[in-house]
Amino acid sequence: MAIKALSVLDGRYAKHTDELCKIFSEYGLIRHRVEVEIEWFKFILSDLKLSGPPPASLDKLDNILDNFDESDALEVKNIEKTTNHDVKAVEYFIKNRLANTELASKSEWVHFACTSDDINNISYALMLKKGKQIVEKALEGFISAIEKKALDYKACAMMSRTHGQPATPTTMGKEFVNYAWRLNQELDLISNTRVQAKINGATGNYNAHCFVFPEVDWISAGQRFLSSRLKLDPILFTTQINPNTSLAWILHSLIRSAAVVVDFDRDMWGYISIGYFKQNLKPGETGSSTMPHKVNPIDFENSEGNMGLVISMMEHMAVKLQKSRFQRDLSDSTVLRNMGSLLGYYLIGIKSAVRGIEKLTLDQTALFKDLDENLVLLAEPFQTVMRVFGEKNPYERLKEITRGKKTGQKELEEFVDKLENVPFPFKERMKGLTTRNYTGLAEQLVDFYFSRREDGSGE
Repeated sequence: MAIKALSVLDGRYAKHTDELCKIFSEYGLIRHRVEVEIEWFKFILSDLKLSGPPPASLDKLDNILDNFDESDALEVKNIEKTTNHDVKAVEYFIKNRLANTELASKSEWVHFACTSDDINNISYALMLKKGKQIVEKALEGFISAIEKKALDYKACAMMSRTHGQPATPTTMGKEFVNYAWRLNQELDLISNTRVQAKINGATGNYNAHCFVFPEVDWISAGQRFLSSRLKLDPILFTTQINPNTSLAWILHSLIRSAAVVVDFDRDMWGYISIGYFKQNLKPGETGSSTMPHKVNPIDFENSEGNMGLVISMMEHMAVKLQKSRFQRDLSDSTVLRNMGSLLGYYLIGIKSAVRGIEKLTLDQTALFKDLDENLVLLAEPFQTVMRVFGEKNPYERLKEITRGKKTGQKELEEFVDKLENVPFPFKERMKGLTTRNYTGLAEQLVDFYFSRREDGSGE
């Protein structure tokens, strides 16, 4: 950990975000720019053959990227001190590497007909593809942790709370499944969103391209370069910059999933608070600096805080990057550089929530205590039965004996005995009903969720 790091991403939480550093750091951005410039250079020479037959040594260009390291990135930064232009510095770096090689005479084809954002937007697209895979994997792991608890607690009856008040029983497993289902929807959207990019020149019209080579089908060539070589979805209709539509799709899915995580964190925090869950103790860990007895739900609190940052920052990025004055302004550039930070906060939030889940142990005794002390929950099924068999004023009569009162088993049985229209067999069923077994189809819904997951038909 860098003790003097300005950002928690590079300091306190560096171990949770390390896998993003090589992708989204300044080094990562420079390396991706080098990759795009080299791939475009190779495409111009080998696919379009604009300078005649492609050189036999073209594959040696890959060595520039394969051997690219931190010293090379620093060399680019030194060039930038003179150019005061980061993409131009990359162009000069590659040309310097081509000097004294058989490709030196071809070096002016580097960055051919490109505007800076042709290189930048493709670089960020490649970075986003890699970063997207990392957060997808983290989200999958989080969902799996939730699903495991759903199976473990499938039959564990608990009292629901609507408006914070006792309500119809459910099972803890069913409540976990609710979150897994919601998150899986967002994961599907994120996974199936293809990342877009453009390579169409200074204002999106291939002006320079077709002026010097009008015989080339530049629209087809650009699409081929992006889709075949880089596995990106080509965009044709742009200004100088990528409108960042696919990035916005991904960010908004991440925002929604982060909101679900916050909802989950708060519920877990609440369940711990009322004693439904105990937290596994870690030797040597301190809960409070002054209260030795405390075991705080810090992982869920950490997750909630970081996901709050994710939601606000990603919302700004998703909206900001779809706006540009006329055909281009530079206000998007500094925002895009924070893409890695946003995914970093997301990773921290997910990993914290997973740690919280791993510490949970269900206290079934506490769940039963709440259920047994709240027999008024049976007012719902009782008044429903009364409606079916034509009893007068069922809702009002049950409201009179249950609302704001501690109604016991004896009072409920006496109430059932006085019913005039309900058949005796159904009265026996009513007397046999308990808050522990009045869970509806909660268990079956858990099974149904997993059956749909197994057959791949979705939720």
